Parts: sequence; C-alpha cells; structure tokens
Amino acid sequence: MSSLQIGLVVAGVLLVVGVILFNRWQERRIRQRIDAAFASGRDKPQANDARVEPTLRGTAESRAVPAAPPPASPPAVEATAAVPGTEVEHDPDWRPPMDSVVGLHGALGDAPVGPDTDADGETDEPVEGRATPRPRGAASAATTVAAPDVDIETIVMVQPTRPATAGALSAGLHARIGKPVRWYGRREPRGPWQRLVTDSRGEYGEFAACMLLADRNGPATAAQIETFQKLVGDVAASLPGAFTASPLGEEAQRAEALDRLCAELDMQIGLTVRKTPPATIAGTRLRGVAEAAGFRLSPTGRFEWVQDDTGAVLFTLQNVTDEAFTVDSLRAGATAGVVFLLDVPRVADPPRAFDQMKLAAKRMAQTVGGELVDDNGRLLNDAGLAAIREQVAGGDAALRRYNIEPGSPRALKLFAA
Repeated sequence: MSSLQIGLVVAGVLLVVGVILFNRWQERRIRQRIDAAFASGRDKPQANDARVEPTLRGTAESRAVPAAPPPASPPAVEATAAVPGTEVEHDPDWRPPMDSVVGLHGALGDAPVGPDTDADGETDEPVEGRATPRPRGAASAATTVAAPDVDIETIVMVQPTRPATAGALSAGLHARIGKPVRWYGRREPRGPWQRLVTDSRGEYGEFAACMLLADRNGPATAAQIETFQKLVGDVAASLPGAFTASPLGEEAQRAEALDRLCAELDMQIGLTVRKTPPATIAGTRLRGVAEAAGFRLSPTGRFEWVQDDTGAVLFTLQNVTDEAFTVDSLRAGATAGVVFLLDVPRVADPPRAFDQMKLAAKRMAQTVGGELVDDNGRLLNDAGLAAIREQVAGGDAALRRYNIEPGSPRALKLFAA
C-alpha cells in the first residue's frame, strides 16, 4: 500500500470520527437547550376543573362526537432525523421548546392589538346551535403574542445545521393540508418567536411548524397529520436540518379530544324578530332599520354589527329562512323575520355583547311591529331574556375555565368554520 493510499485511509477514518463527535455534540447541545427551556414548565401542576355544559344553541351536533375528558398534557414525542448520517435518540421527556407553553388550565400572556396584528389576532412581527358559515371577527382588545400553541396545534421542531432564511421554507409556507399551517422562527434559543411569511427577513436558527388540531370542521385526521409531518421532514432535509415530531397516533388522539372539548363548549345564541303571518318585513324597510341601528351588509349575505374601537363583529343579523341578503333581494323582496345571532366563543365579553344584541333586537321588534321570540317561536319577555343571558355567562365561564378566552386568537382558530 502506497503512502498516498495510507494517507487517504487515515483521513477517511479521521473524517468519520469527526462527524460522529460533531453529531453527538450537536445532539447534546439541542437536548440541553430544550431541558433548560422547560425545566420549570414540566413541573407545573394541572387543575381538574369540571366542565360546564352549554345548553342553548350549542353546535355539538355539527361535530357529531360525544363529550370526553379534556386533552391531557402534550404527549411525549419521538425524534426523527433529517440530516444524512445523523442519529437523534428517542427522549420520552422531550417537549416542544416554546418558552410560554402551558396546559389548557394555565394562562397565556396577552399583549395589546397593534397595527401588525393578523386576521387571527396574533402579532406577526414581535419585537426581536347554527352551523352556517360565519364571518371571521377581528381580534379582541387583548391578544396573544405570536407563538406556537402546543395545546391546539401539532408542532414539528426543525433544527437547521446553520441559520436559514424564511425563503428556504417556501414549500412549507404555502402548504394546503386541510387545516391551517403556520411557521415560526427565532434567531436564538431563548429569543422571541416570529410568525414567518415569504418575505420575512433575516436568518433563523430554529423553526417551528404548526398545524391546527381542530376547528368547526372537525379534528385533524391522522392522514392530514401524517402529510404535515412528511412535508416538514422534506423541508428539513432541504435545509438541511434535523426535525422532531410527535407520534402520529398520539397527535390524532389529541385532535379528537380537543374537538370533543370544543364541541361541548361551542355555543350560539339566536333572538328572532318575526311578523305574524301573512305579514312580512319589506327588504327596503329592513335595510333602513338595520343600518340606522349600526349594522352593515356583508358579502356573506348577513348584516354585521361591528364594534368601532376594535373592528370586531359582535353579532350578526340574518334572514330567518337562511337565504342570503343582497342589495337586489332587499330592494325587491320581503322576509317573514330575521335572526340576531351571537357566536359566543368568537366575541370578547359575551354577556356584554348579548346585552347589546338584546337591546338591538327589542328596538327592531318595536320599530317593525314584530314579535321577539326564541328558536321555538315562544315569546320572550324580560325574564326569558335574563335566563338566556345566564346561559351566555355560563358559556363564557366554561371557555375561560379551559383557558380559551372568548374572542382571543386561540378561540378564533378553534371556532372557525
């Protein structure tokens, strides 16, 4: 064997040893970072509050699943490798390294809504029972700073071998899997998370890919979760980087449990103003009264009552027949009645919103000469309205008991159609 061959063999052995040592060092560094981020979070006790069952206009039938216990703490995850030649061992104590993660009984930090707040109420750039389609309301006066939400999302962590830009995630940023997908990045281990879009600037040393586990269309399926994890794995391989995902079966079970919980907490309240047949309300008359009361006709075919200071839709006014209102139909037609609808999980301070809706409904009934009735056609007096308000307050309390603040970004995601 020539000296050149001997030199090549020695160099090859040294290279293999160097790769092994580097991989072990990188693995130890990642595990230490995760343990440091969650040293206190893992020991946080969980409450065992009993649930309050809403009874008016609940939309559990749209989800068609029985009630079940609330989701437990996020399951342990198993790690997979996306860097050729890298082995990442299974760690039963691993948790996604989000510094602000707590359980459904915990609390999330709030921050005021600012000009950079997106449609679901989150700040994209932090400082380094009717089952009809519903318009997305704006965020409440308090909103959660942008960050992965381990309680309602399945999360895959990506550790690139070197910092990468958001542009390197383009295949994942535009993914359409059937449930909303969001990507976050942070520049350093303990730094703030930043919601990523195609033109997000800078490089990031860590990424979190998140997919919503449940909404009003039902839970994320095992097939959707598997597709999501494969997508993130492909993105990680292209960086290159290592990714860590939860076991597929456990995430599917979490999705189903979360969906059952939300089905139990879901509540909508309707107050109907009707004319006694064969009398009807002329469309032109209805539009004039509605707009004078502060409603505006939306492209969804309903009138919306929008809060001036927040831009939030507090309640809506729709045709009693579920037929959409349009400018032309209102000009030429008439209706037997209208329904004032309050979507309890999607508004901040539901009891106060109900008070405003009740007042608007009573005024319209008086103006058009109609009757104020419930879903069963029974006349509503002040005692009946007070009983409904108690149900709204109970639904509000039940949501908050599971740390789903009505009107918050978390609520807007879970109770979106």
